[in-house]
Amino acid sequence: MKVFSCADRFEDMMTCIYDAWSFALKEGHENLRLEREPVYQTTLFDEYVHIDADEEKVEKVVRSIRKQISDQAYLYVFYASLSTEEDALQAIYNFLRVGFAVGSEVCSMYGNPHVMRMFELKRRVGSEAHYFREFARFTSLDDKVYVCHLEPKNNVIMLVGEHFADRMPSEHWMIIDDNRRFSVVHPKDEEFYLRYLTDEEFETLCRSETFEDQYTDMWRSFFKTIGIKERNNPLCQRNMFPIWLRKHAVEFNE
Repeated sequence: MKVFSCADRFEDMMTCIYDAWSFALKEGHENLRLEREPVYQTTLFDEYVHIDADEEKVEKVVRSIRKQISDQAYLYVFYASLSTEEDALQAIYNFLRVGFAVGSEVCSMYGNPHVMRMFELKRRVGSEAHYFREFARFTSLDDKVYVCHLEPKNNVIMLVGEHFADRMPSEHWMIIDDNRRFSVVHPKDEEFYLRYLTDEEFETLCRSETFEDQYTDMWRSFFKTIGIKERNNPLCQRNMFPIWLRKHAVEFNE
């Protein structure tokens, strides 16, 4: 068995799929496996091959998916690449094997286990991105830039950034992923971009959560005002707003 491994980035995963597919054309799909790094447990008789990103190969894979399968299939693949599930890369590969065989109908083949696995990964990533679109809280720094801290399980920060770029186009803002230590940066009236943070930059930006501004007070006032004491239901509140999402919500941090 040959194991192709790569970094947990979209470009590296697409390149890994390209190289694994080239190998499979000669040796067969059953004789390989794909994993994202770090690989925590290696096996004695398998051969491990590390793959680095290659822009040309990435373009070929993306173009093939969109042309030979469908744009919807590419959306499934992109969302699955953001998942932290251990089998996400292998699930993408299995899905593409079915997709290249049957074409655009693959996204409606819910009886196929590989298609259903992709649908499940997309649903989980999409649901978490939706949560953080609703629960993102920004802090104003000197009325010049708005900063938001998130700690998502999946790598959904770009999806959240796309949402706020459409709703806050004329503001300077940053959304920081505290787990992965990178941020989406949006300059005023420009396109947003992804930036990896140094340790010093991250520590400095973490202090922004200690700042108080008018929006912080407004969130807390709103939270207290809409509550009805006689209808207080902590269990329902935890279902609608899970505790693990509340760390950076100002209304829960007095």
